[in-house]
Amino acid sequence: ILPLMVPALATTAIFTFIWTWSDFFTSLIYLTNPSNYTVQVALNAFIDSTGESNWGALFAMSIVTLIPVFLAFLFGQKYLVKGIATTGIK
Repeated sequence: ILPLMVPALATTAIFTFIWTWSDFFTSLIYLTNPSNYTVQVALNAFIDSTGESNWGALFAMSIVTLIPVFLAFLFGQKYLVKGIATTGIK
């Protein structure tokens, strides 16, 4: 049964990775030390309240945060398609 479950397990793993990677609220609540901030919380802290932020660096950091999610999708695309296609009606 495990070979039939591989696409579904891979799809679940990819979706779980993407969901936890972009989790902002939980990290904002529990992390108090700036050296322990996740990338998303650090991006939020990078924005100045007066609007005088360095937008170029902010956008560059945003692209860097998207790279792991893009790579997870790129390498798991075959399993995502198989996992979603096998759950539909035949």
